[in-house]
Amino acid sequence: MSNKIIVVGGGAAGMMTAIVAKRNGADVSLLERNDRVGKKLLATGNGRCNYTNLNANIHNYHGLNNKFAIHALSELNVDKTINFFEELGITPTEEENGKVYPLSFQSSSMLDVLRYELDYSKVDLITNAFVSEIEKKKNFIVKLKDGRVFEANKVILATGGMAMPVSGSDGNGYSIVKRLGHSVTDVFPGLVQLKLEGSIFKQVNGVKFIGTAGIYDRNKLIMEDKGDILFTDYGISGPPILQISRKAIEMINKGVDIELRISIIHSQTSDELYKYLINRFEIMHDKTIEKGLIGLINKKLILPVLKTLNIDKSINIKELSSSQIEKISRLLTSWSFKIIGNKGWGQAQITAGGVNTDEVDEYTMESKLVEGLYIVGELLDIDGDCGGFNLQWAWSSGYVAGINASR
Repeated sequence: MSNKIIVVGGGAAGMMTAIVAKRNGADVSLLERNDRVGKKLLATGNGRCNYTNLNANIHNYHGLNNKFAIHALSELNVDKTINFFEELGITPTEEENGKVYPLSFQSSSMLDVLRYELDYSKVDLITNAFVSEIEKKKNFIVKLKDGRVFEANKVILATGGMAMPVSGSDGNGYSIVKRLGHSVTDVFPGLVQLKLEGSIFKQVNGVKFIGTAGIYDRNKLIMEDKGDILFTDYGISGPPILQISRKAIEMINKGVDIELRISIIHSQTSDELYKYLINRFEIMHDKTIEKGLIGLINKKLILPVLKTLNIDKSINIKELSSSQIEKISRLLTSWSFKIIGNKGWGQAQITAGGVNTDEVDEYTMESKLVEGLYIVGELLDIDGDCGGFNLQWAWSSGYVAGINASR
């Protein structure tokens, strides 16, 4: 048998691996459980495909040993990734915070050029191929759910994790690697919306504002992010929430009693806002407090804010005490909520946790336990921040595996 490689999983990492291995002279078959490859890729970046980030560095990556990712991210770094896709036809454009998109702003453009390259390279693409088991004898025996069997010298697992199961990432890869002797760390949803305790959320559903979101452990700030925040009927969403969600869920899973604090008004401190409100309220002292907050915050927030502070909406501003004004300024700059859950795998963008990286060679992506087995992408215990970092990890880990498996 020539160097026959089977790649399991036709997502971002799997497609990159297959293309690179084929270009390097290997005989490559790509097995995809869906009727077409790249289903999850189409959903990335709200359908616009934020495929890398100019600011990528190791601090954007997480896992029990995030340093595992250093070599792969340097082998196929951001510049090389942009060049790779430019050669396939993707003109890059930079948006805020270093995010890189195709100039077409269509995820389908990324998928189209990758599918063309798979076809042009003559990768043997087999869809509707659900891998149920892999055995290592002299060679690898790859068994499908429908009874078909394939044989290869090497296997590259790129099945994804648990996030967005509708795309095919339902954790099947973990079952396969465990049966091959690998261990998997605790997995949980990352980059996901948070459910909050309280009765105000039906009222404030749909309210969007630019603010900061931070998680606190006994008044100590653990992590925060700023940007568009959205109240929903279950709690809260928006890029800053997704960004801090991984850390929040990790800490909650460890039993830490954390608190989420939101600033509706982030451009002023509580003291600065208090002084501003004193002046504002002097001008409109004959209005009710309900009317006096119009134009300062979203109208749908006014009653929930007053209810939370136990301030009568019809009280005249001139009757407000300085401590009540102070409470308003504190809440608008730091509104505390208890996190009671998250929107789960169906809404999560990534999987935190995965195959223990101590069992994988960081320079090749080959298993240290099973010769000829390579593990890439989200299946590993490496995940990135929101903003193109997870796709960069998929491309880089897939590239390294493709190069080394094809040798």
